[in-house]
Amino acid sequence: MSVSAVSPIEAEQARALLKALADPLRLQVIEALAGGERCVCDLATQLELGQSKLSFHLKVLKLAGLLADRQEGRWMYYRIQPDAIEALALWLRELGANCRKPASPCA
Repeated sequence: MSVSAVSPIEAEQARALLKALADPLRLQVIEALAGGERCVCDLATQLELGQSKLSFHLKVLKLAGLLADRQEGRWMYYRIQPDAIEALALWLRELGANCRKPASPCA
């Protein structure tokens, strides 16, 4: 999906996404999923995390809207929600563009 087709997010939504991404382990999960959908068992092995600890972080990311999941048999597969990443990137770009505006002269 292109950036122009992504719905803008409000500051509160951006804060929730940034908060979910602020934890180093959750950021590692996102980085591990950057190459595409992965099974929980593969993520646990790659990140050297116990299943319960990984499940907690996956839940936080999913509740924030950053991940989607699907079940196949007894295995859960996770993938990044690209629209959430694009919406956050758009919000950050707008923030960056607006911060360059000069101040109004003082009276």
